[in-house]
Amino acid sequence: MTENLRDLRNNLRLSINQLSEKTGFSTNQIRRWERGLELPSKADCALFEKIFNVNGDSILDGQRKVMAKSPKIGEGYVTVPPDEGFELNRSLEPPKDRYKVVDLFCGSGGFSHGFELQGQFAVAAGIDLLPDRVRTFHKNHRYAKAVAGDIRSYKLENLLSGLTSTDIVIGGPPCQGFSSIRPFRNLTELDQRNSLPEYFILALRELQPKMFIFENVVGLISHKRKAWFKSLLARFSSIGYQVDWRVINAASFGLPQNRERVIVVGTQGSRPFKWPTPTHCVTQKSMAGKHAKKLVEMPLFSKPLEKALTVMDAIHDLPPIPSGGSASVYLDDVTPTQYESSMRGAETILTMHEATKHSPKMLEIIRHAGRNIGDLPAGMVSSGFSSCYSRLDADKPSTTITVNFVHPSSNRCIHPIQDRALTPREGARLQGFPDAFEFAGSRAQVVKQIGNAVPPVLGKAIAEAVASHLNQLLSEVVVTSI
Repeated sequence: MTENLRDLRNNLRLSINQLSEKTGFSTNQIRRWERGLELPSKADCALFEKIFNVNGDSILDGQRKVMAKSPKIGEGYVTVPPDEGFELNRSLEPPKDRYKVVDLFCGSGGFSHGFELQGQFAVAAGIDLLPDRVRTFHKNHRYAKAVAGDIRSYKLENLLSGLTSTDIVIGGPPCQGFSSIRPFRNLTELDQRNSLPEYFILALRELQPKMFIFENVVGLISHKRKAWFKSLLARFSSIGYQVDWRVINAASFGLPQNRERVIVVGTQGSRPFKWPTPTHCVTQKSMAGKHAKKLVEMPLFSKPLEKALTVMDAIHDLPPIPSGGSASVYLDDVTPTQYESSMRGAETILTMHEATKHSPKMLEIIRHAGRNIGDLPAGMVSSGFSSCYSRLDADKPSTTITVNFVHPSSNRCIHPIQDRALTPREGARLQGFPDAFEFAGSRAQVVKQIGNAVPPVLGKAIAEAVASHLNQLLSEVVVTSI
């Protein structure tokens, strides 16, 4: 029998929560080990010996086998198997008067799309492992060469063909590899121990952009008692960048969803980066805690912030549909909000507004759904987190959208008024994707692309501040040359 943590736990009929209570390890840490995303240390395995009555070295060997079978790159689980890789050429050459952006780990391109929406940037290249993400990226970035491939083995000079320079590199490396803290001087391109963020750093060292934007999950800043994040910032500094970081809630910039990311900005030279000023008032408690850097600064005597956008501010112009239903026409008897108008643009045909068909039992659960699982009658469901089988508030920003938002058992994703989960179009609206944004792949994969994306709204807000910084640098160069 394989002596890995999942099998041993199941043999004793222990839940992850129960194992967490017995060992003191967090449930998230145990899940990462069981999925093969990280390898526990020998000392970690020794703590399981008494519980499972198995030698710690045997457990460690079992976990090595789990890791050997686990995907080493991606979103934490296999969403779509990568093919042999391919390249898609640019539809148009990037305008010479725009700053050139390279998007590493581009996914569907939500973050970089926000840069293009700002108007002063052209996304010139992007790479990701997952083919359907790359096809989505390519459909919506006409100036970009798009590559489906593994950044660990792909030659970056091929990605940059036709570019004379790179102004900005952006990216959000998957965070499964945050397990080692090693001096950057020990990193080489061929070292298989490198984590994906370390490949991001290696790419920066090779490309030498004027600026970079590194985005990731908020949990990164506290990983391994903050040691990993401090090491990451030190590595950025070691290759010549001045770095600063913030935890930003996209709702602060007009997204109808509370969605936080940690953003690290790297700049060349001594000029400090000026962070964008929030436009909307957010009352949501931050996952980063009270001691982390959060974007809450406001200039003295500034005008009051706008109210945070709500779920219904984003989707009330979409026609009501039942479980399993669909619609292709916008409501014509309601006045779209400003946000809805910006999302609709010139579109006249409604797409992706198709609801999951729920079973009779699930519909009964949905009819009783409230703000959390505790609002359901006792015994209606046997398991789930507190936010499962829960209805969104109509008059507040949504909670963070996940990759399973079309299923009621996922994190709060039941429509505020209608008895069904959100449709892909409603999820895209809450994520800030314009209705004209084209997605590639099956419905299931499109939902994952939407749920995993960095909202274009946040990308645009960051791009405004980046453009201001680069414009100032350019003006200083012009003055100096005169």
